[in-house]
Amino acid sequence: MLTFFTRHQPAQPAKAVIMAGIGGLLAIGAVGALSVYANAPLIMAPFGASCVLLFSVPASPLSQPINVIGGHVLSTMVGLALRMAFPNEWWAAALAVGLAIAVMAALRVTHPPAGADPLVVFSSDPEWDFLFMPTLAGAVMLVGAATLFHRANGTPYPMEKV
Repeated sequence: MLTFFTRHQPAQPAKAVIMAGIGGLLAIGAVGALSVYANAPLIMAPFGASCVLLFSVPASPLSQPINVIGGHVLSTMVGLALRMAFPNEWWAAALAVGLAIAVMAALRVTHPPAGADPLVVFSSDPEWDFLFMPTLAGAVMLVGAATLFHRANGTPYPMEKV
């Protein structure tokens, strides 16, 4: 039972903790502000979770640009396709999440926050343009913000190809 309550994540220096929070604040703030000025929705809830990865663990394979952008686009595409094909029922949403996970894994672009995208699709019932705005545009802006932020503070991002 103790393994359920053991923290396996190593402690982080205070500077890293503060910088991760500032990065998320700035990225979501920029995307949110641009939404207001562009008068177009560019933000959705899973982007907050993407910021956790982008700014807390930028060296993780799950945080890399192809994973963030590809994961969100593919998962939203799966959600939209299944929403068009099936009724808006719990089992169809569950099927969409499962299929989105499988597609991300098969294409090696797993991004855990993107697993929520089909749920957003089923709960809001958007049109296909949702794939481009907010999904693609928002994901690209988050990756851009993370790239600028990490380069400004000396953190390597994205990872170099090995």
